[in-house]
Amino acid sequence: MGKKPVGSLAGTGKVLGKELEERGFDKAHVVLGWFLVLKKDEDLFREWLKDTRGANAKQSRDCFGCL
Repeated sequence: MGKKPVGSLAGTGKVLGKELEERGFDKAHVVLGWFLVLKKDEDLFREWLKDTRGANAKQSRDCFGCL
């Protein structure tokens, strides 16, 4: 992951990427860290992206698949 921006994750795009950046998730590895905190649980991760970050079902599915 290195220093890739959060927008480089599948499913994030410009709008969701900016939303994540504004909330402190500025790099892809930071989102990966949260994914690991949630113990790689698909339902929890997708719920987190949808409810607290405004992602739609496709975005959350794509991002989960990427990680």
